[in-house]
Amino acid sequence: MYSLAQHKYTPNFHHQVCKNHPPRHPSRVHCSTTTTTTTTSRSKSNAKSLVIETRLVPVPPMPTVVTTEIHRPMNNDPSLQSTWSHRAWVAAGCSTLVISLGESIKGAIDLNMWVEPIVAGWVGYILADLGSGVYHWAIDNYGDGSTPIVGAQIEAFQGHHKWPWTITRRQFANNLHALARAVTLAVLPVVLLCHDPIVEEFVVVCSGCIMFSQQFHAWSHGTKSRLPPLVVALQEAGVSRWQHAAHHRAPYNNNYCIVSGVWNEFLDKHKVFEAMEMVLYFKTGVRPRSWSEPAPEWVEEIETPSQIQIQTQ
Repeated sequence: MYSLAQHKYTPNFHHQVCKNHPPRHPSRVHCSTTTTTTTTSRSKSNAKSLVIETRLVPVPPMPTVVTTEIHRPMNNDPSLQSTWSHRAWVAAGCSTLVISLGESIKGAIDLNMWVEPIVAGWVGYILADLGSGVYHWAIDNYGDGSTPIVGAQIEAFQGHHKWPWTITRRQFANNLHALARAVTLAVLPVVLLCHDPIVEEFVVVCSGCIMFSQQFHAWSHGTKSRLPPLVVALQEAGVSRWQHAAHHRAPYNNNYCIVSGVWNEFLDKHKVFEAMEMVLYFKTGVRPRSWSEPAPEWVEEIETPSQIQIQTQ
């Protein structure tokens, strides 16, 4: 009988630690362990050394950030001045409205009807305020200066949030020419083709309120001492001024209507615009600007007396 010495196969793991300084470029490191196996007859030692394979990883270029410096509008800024083109479009718009109003009155006299045209005009006034709110909400929250057709208006309204007082320094035709052009092109065919006094009264009042909405908007930012007494009386009665002042305070997502403001309470109470934003978001994935904190270039810049004095010199 003989006895056979039995030895357990005990693996010994020897770990190597890299204490070098971190490489300047990312590297791929292959580390392996050393395993020693002992038997009665012989020992096998299989050792693999640490292998460091250097591989250069290209560093992506830093993104180029393009910043646009926004200059504070000055009193003599050409963008606030009226041009002859502006005046021509405003004259065309006013002429179109006067002709349409005259056609409506003449038709009412011929047909001996007065109540229907007056009601139609009142409906036009109410819907004009609603239309101004929807349009104001849309350009405040969607698009930018590159948007076709309305890009310039979007950019102007965004700048208006930073310098709201500049609208009071825009000359009359400069402030109204864009809407006057739209009213002229839209209303003139109605004047030429339709001779119904009810339809014409609705069109003239609705389009007239829309065309002059920017002037109502300017009055809501104006100083009472410089406004016509009738305008001040209407504002004291609750037309537009105080509601629009709330629009220029955080969170900037209410009181969009600027003709008279009669729709603001209903639209804000029932969260109509918020519901429309949710629908657009789920359909298109586009977030409105009112969901985000306002960017620094949107925050209103208060005009100090010293700045006013500098500009007037």
